Amino acid sequence: MPQKKAKSRSPNPRGRQHQPNGSTSSSFSPASTSTDMNGSFRERGKHASSLDLPEDSASQTARLMERSSFSLDEAVPPVPTKDGDDAQSKGFFELPEADRRNFLLLVLLYFLQGIPMGLAGGSVPFLLKHHLSYGQIGVYSLASYPYSLKLLWSPIVDAVWSAKVGRRKSWILPIQALSGVGMLWLGSGAQEMMEKAGENNGAGVWGFTGWWFALVFMCATQDIAVDGWALTLLSPSNLSYASTAQTVGLTAGHFLSYTVFLALSSPDFANKYFRAAPSVEGLMTLDSYLQFWGWVYLIVTLGLAFLKKEDRSREKDSILAVYKTMGGILKLRNIQIFILIHLIAKIGFQANDAVTNLKLLDKGFSQEDLALTVLIDFPFEISLGYYAGKWSEQYKPITVWSLAFMGRLVAAVFAQVVVMAFPAGGTTGWYLCLVIVEHVFSTFMSTVMFVAISAFHAKIADPAIGGTYMTLLATVSNLGGTFPRYFVLKFVDAFTVATCIPPSSPPKDTSALKGSLITQSFSCVLEAEKHRCIDGAGTCEMQTDGYYIVNILCVIFGVVTFWGFIRPAAQKLQSLPMRAWRISEG
Repeated sequence: MPQKKAKSRSPNPRGRQHQPNGSTSSSFSPASTSTDMNGSFRERGKHASSLDLPEDSASQTARLMERSSFSLDEAVPPVPTKDGDDAQSKGFFELPEADRRNFLLLVLLYFLQGIPMGLAGGSVPFLLKHHLSYGQIGVYSLASYPYSLKLLWSPIVDAVWSAKVGRRKSWILPIQALSGVGMLWLGSGAQEMMEKAGENNGAGVWGFTGWWFALVFMCATQDIAVDGWALTLLSPSNLSYASTAQTVGLTAGHFLSYTVFLALSSPDFANKYFRAAPSVEGLMTLDSYLQFWGWVYLIVTLGLAFLKKEDRSREKDSILAVYKTMGGILKLRNIQIFILIHLIAKIGFQANDAVTNLKLLDKGFSQEDLALTVLIDFPFEISLGYYAGKWSEQYKPITVWSLAFMGRLVAAVFAQVVVMAFPAGGTTGWYLCLVIVEHVFSTFMSTVMFVAISAFHAKIADPAIGGTYMTLLATVSNLGGTFPRYFVLKFVDAFTVATCIPPSSPPKDTSALKGSLITQSFSCVLEAEKHRCIDGAGTCEMQTDGYYIVNILCVIFGVVTFWGFIRPAAQKLQSLPMRAWRISEG
């Protein structure tokens, strides 16, 4: 390829670390360690306009790209370090003291983000199942959208800041404080809001969703700023630890707010392991948990304001320049095909991801057993994710992704069989083991699929604008797992047929009933109507379970689109040279 100077609007490829074997991976890969009830958290997109690498690293990249030996058909050659060793081989305690302190700060900031995200995407949907129908929970799923759309405002976060406060602290301090105040406010009545959300045919769910949408929006905005700060908090040779801090922090926060909170808020779990006298409440409630972490948010924000000084930073790109870069990427024909693949690829297993665990609770699977299932699944997910990464390096990423795609469709069918096999007498030991096996298999396939596609993103992203490129791809991938969930949950209710049957022999004493005596049949698909039926001595009989229909339709859609379009198109994209993914120099 003739020597040609690359036009670099953002000269340093954000987050791209070079391996000894010459392959390229992203040090800012999204955390892939969350449970899979909500796939959107797993597929978090990374913003990319935060481009603050020191000048030496940026100039090294520019010089490498100007060499006559550099080809767009190959990965960018590794940047040599001073000691000749790869930066990732350095142990934590071998890092400079400043890097160790900054690493722990990053872990703390990512951990705080994981707390509300674990609630919003994990625990709250399960708590809502007692008050809302599947379609109404679909409305609540809109609260997770900010993480799928944050690319739209990430250039603003990157370009607008106060030099006196600091480029990243200008956003982190107010956003984190607002998040803390928001959690305190929600903690004053979240439990009551959940109970009222299902009233009047679910009219209250929109207000409840709005508050969580605002909280997730603030978390997504804080994530943009923290990602950018990580590039200057750590020295260039140790930037690989940024992804480690992200994974450790987000995973710990999400795990605490999902698995641990579900267990400790379960009355059965608390009565079995912590209490001598039974109680109808768990060790903590959603209100008390939110208020505790709201105060923690505010305390950490004060400490960050007075105890941590941000280094001076210089602006790299204007807001308009980054938006123009995104537009240039979107004009590429290959990117347009790839975006279409991302938007339809996850529909095949949306019913499994969004409904299976909720349906288990509906069948009688206890919250305590669900928490135990997720707890057991967690170490499997971490360890198996390691092998997923190795396979993605050893084989072609799209090939690994395609195999995991088929495995995920099989997992969706397996999950439906497990739900259908729920014992009439309640959960037994063998059934609990079956649920755990199903959960581990489904999560593993999801992890492999995610890691493989992230590796492909890192491979094709233009190193001159790597951050923006990676963020765009990750955001579209995230959106593909988010937008179908609302419709899938709505369809479950639409296809379900359930009728409330009045009691054959009405009770003589109706004063003991929790509601009005049921005297005629009516539909009890919605959760509020189901409770009205049961409280009035009626029996809610389900003639058709919409989950089974929707899950099969999703799987059929996945099989047809995979073999008819997704697989051949993805394989063709994988075979393209690197120049096919580059923006025109003009």
